[in-house]
Amino acid sequence: MSDYNAPDPHAWLENLDDPAAAEWVAAQNARAQALLDADPRFAGLRDEILAHLRDTRQIPFCAEHDGWLYNFHQDEAHPRGIYRRTTLAAYRAAEQDWQIVLDIDALAEAADEDWYLDGVSHCTLAPLQAMVHLTAGGGDAGIAREYDLAAGTWRPDGFSFPEGKSHVAWRDPDSAWVCPGWPGAPLTRSGYPREVWLVERGEEGRHAWSQVFAAGEDAMMVAAWRFLDADGAPLDLIECSDSFYSKTYHLIDDELETQALPLPAKAELEAYLHGDLIVKLAEDWDAAGTVYPAGALLAVALEPLRQGRIAAQLLVAPQPRLAVESVETTRASVVVNLLDQVKSRLLAFDKADGVWRERALPTPSGGVIEFADQPWDSDILCYSFSDFLTPTGLYRLDVASGAQECLRRQPEAFDPADFVAEQWQARAPDGESIPYFVVRRRDAPLDGSTPTLLYGYGGFEVPMMPYYVENFGPHWLQRGGAFALACIRGGGEFGPGWHQAAQGVNRQVGFDDFIAVAEDMVARGLTAPARLGIEGGSNGGLLVGACMTQRPELFGAVVCEVPLLDMLRYTELLAGASWIDEYGDPDDPAQRPALAAYSPYHRLRGDLAYPLALFTTSAKDDRVHPAHARKMVARMRELGHDALLLETEAGGHSGNAGQEQTAQELARVLVYLYQRLMD
Repeated sequence: MSDYNAPDPHAWLENLDDPAAAEWVAAQNARAQALLDADPRFAGLRDEILAHLRDTRQIPFCAEHDGWLYNFHQDEAHPRGIYRRTTLAAYRAAEQDWQIVLDIDALAEAADEDWYLDGVSHCTLAPLQAMVHLTAGGGDAGIAREYDLAAGTWRPDGFSFPEGKSHVAWRDPDSAWVCPGWPGAPLTRSGYPREVWLVERGEEGRHAWSQVFAAGEDAMMVAAWRFLDADGAPLDLIECSDSFYSKTYHLIDDELETQALPLPAKAELEAYLHGDLIVKLAEDWDAAGTVYPAGALLAVALEPLRQGRIAAQLLVAPQPRLAVESVETTRASVVVNLLDQVKSRLLAFDKADGVWRERALPTPSGGVIEFADQPWDSDILCYSFSDFLTPTGLYRLDVASGAQECLRRQPEAFDPADFVAEQWQARAPDGESIPYFVVRRRDAPLDGSTPTLLYGYGGFEVPMMPYYVENFGPHWLQRGGAFALACIRGGGEFGPGWHQAAQGVNRQVGFDDFIAVAEDMVARGLTAPARLGIEGGSNGGLLVGACMTQRPELFGAVVCEVPLLDMLRYTELLAGASWIDEYGDPDDPAQRPALAAYSPYHRLRGDLAYPLALFTTSAKDDRVHPAHARKMVARMRELGHDALLLETEAGGHSGNAGQEQTAQELARVLVYLYQRLMD
């Protein structure tokens, strides 16, 4: 095991501008590609996955603005993508009647930049005015520039903000809230904005800038935006994050004066409707003698709050295996997406005579619902529904009447008749029951022979939920494999308590849960260590890296994607300092031993046998530094172990790249899993 305080011999791989580091990465890529791309199955897999991505029967998810349905689309002719629109009638009829309003390939070529679309933000009250967010190579940093969708051009006097991790949001058609994140602007230690400005349109682009708020240097970040109530009344707010989970909300009045709201530090403002703030608690809140528990969803009246008084109504009370997953508002109602035993159901809340009342909504059950769109000034809500074996359907629901229709359904990628999806339970070392899902052949023998891939995340209160396995169905299940999804502590499957149980110095709890799930599948006879692979990305990359170094004999394959692995230096790399709330501070003598105990980079040993692991990252990942994966592979080689590294040039942390790269990356992972678990 490493000396935690010794100089790092592989620190040179942290330098993204070092030609020697680039040469080393190129050699690793060539080595991994020689093993994977040369496999006779690779080319066919890549082509099949690409064809599936480009299948015009795939659901084009849309955002509706002023009667138009807008969609981002990539295909062979437009690898970077186009932003296009159609009418609801044409969409219902599945007609390919799309108007292109923005061509990202053309923009990139004209600017000679490696642009990818990071989002289009329509001004709510003037939706033909759009803020276009473009990112170079798929990273988090990007530019924001105003586009006239009616004219099909950049607006000559429009807003334009340079590249950075900025936050830009419309205030009204002629002004925007801007939190500068570009070079030269005051930034937090994490590299995020710490100031809020109001930028008002001026003639010939000479806009007026007014500073509204400045956070302290030790804050994590600030953001600002405008809510519009059902009657159009505006509410301007600043969210100042002192850390990842502690924040203060500030009102902005017409004179640009700010007022901090007396809400608890660990609370999330989810929505605003009928004069009430919809607030989700991550800690108990004693509100004027009434204690609301962590996990509760409240409606808090704004006007009394301005005066320092609390007038709140409890909408959803926490339960042991239930959590509020997301919240949306329509013109009249608050809609809550609940996770109940990691399956979705929707509730609507309507306000009459000052009281919010609950009613159920008629939606499909037994799977997972995700909000897709809510057209402004309407009671329409669009959502998707799927489970492991049910293709995604896109539904349009009238929340007021309960009437709904299925607008589109994704085509079946495989015949589900031979498969079953089940929820099993494992027992953690401390006795907690850990749910996980298994998708397998109905007739899979329980003799340990089934190649099985276990996926997990376990962090940041993000739940792992069932989803349609459109690529793993035909390319893994139908080849005899099984797929498992672990709902371990650290995630958000059962609310803040489930997350906090594996937060900070308690991180090992989540790793123990994941290992318990793996052991449970082996004990049941579904699979065996030589047939068991694990996969995770970002925080999930830390998860599988930690489990590999702690129990290397339990796994035959490890896919570790855009991971954190050096937990003693993570705060010094890119956005790492923003996650101290989640992991703990390695510079704190009281917390450092806990991080050192599981840090995968430091736990590697020369006298253990590790599975041949595949590490992936991106040179354009400006959130989790690619050095985590680079150094892990270098350290394993130094200790005499083999390991594979694939580092893409584009894509960033979220894989925001073209479809060809996406298909290529997934095909390589599948080939790796075939070689390690099936051959």
